[in-house]
Amino acid sequence: MSRLALINELIGMPPNASEHGYQIDHIIEFSHWFMAALFVGWSAFFVYVLLRFRKSRHPVADHEGVKSGISTHLEFAVVLIEAVLLVGFAVPLWAKRVNQFPSDKDAIVVHAIGQQFNWNFHLPGPDGQFGKREINLVTNANPLGLDPSDPVGKDDLVVLGELHVPVDRPVIIELSSKDVIHNFALPHMRMAQDAIPGQIIPMWFKPIKTGNYEVICGQLCGLGHYSMKGMLVVDSPADYETWLKERIELSGSQTAPAPTERPPGEPAVGSTPGTVPPPGAPKTANPSGAPDGKPGEAPPAPTPGGH
Repeated sequence: MSRLALINELIGMPPNASEHGYQIDHIIEFSHWFMAALFVGWSAFFVYVLLRFRKSRHPVADHEGVKSGISTHLEFAVVLIEAVLLVGFAVPLWAKRVNQFPSDKDAIVVHAIGQQFNWNFHLPGPDGQFGKREINLVTNANPLGLDPSDPVGKDDLVVLGELHVPVDRPVIIELSSKDVIHNFALPHMRMAQDAIPGQIIPMWFKPIKTGNYEVICGQLCGLGHYSMKGMLVVDSPADYETWLKERIELSGSQTAPAPTERPPGEPAVGSTPGTVPPPGAPKTANPSGAPDGKPGEAPPAPTPGGH
């Protein structure tokens, strides 16, 4: 345990597994040590003031205030250090993450789509191109709404909850959401980004350690927010190729439903027997021939006297 990383490890930060993570760790570590120094300094000053200006020594309050300029210099020094942290470290690091993306030819590009309460991962097939998605094609069997008529998307891969990537290779994740605002957070990779409905927001990182790393949702997205987790598996290049081959073979044995085909378990298109028609809909004849009551039930016998 290094002396600089002592506070970070004591507060439970997970080990870094990305190439850029050490820069973020240094900022957090310095901020924690700076706040610890401020805490000790201001606490000591508070105790000094309590003893120095106690009632027994100063029975009459002095309303003139502090005459020395030491406090002004201390406050200026605090503001200067905070400005250096923000302008000198945080802003350049943030700008590098959002402006200097790696080339698509060198990176693994993945679409991550959040929904209550899962993560869907969409990967291009061997052709390297993403198929077209349509929101009106989204069903339980086709969660991303892949267009089955698009030849580009025939070899696409859709994975639920677990994403595999190779080590020592940049990964670009393009985020979106199907319902509410989610947050794709990778604590071990020191990356997090909101997934907003109607928008595609990219983020990137480069893993440097193999292993399994938890994906969490960093936004309160509903009652099942606590269970919205996934897994990022960083493989060796050989293991990644093996996983990719298995997914391609598995997807080749499955076909997406046609646009007009209903998923299993859902009623057929049209009115369903026993349902109430919407307001203003034309009345339909009872197929059983029974005017009222249950299908097949004979009408009630007329009462004597026509009542």
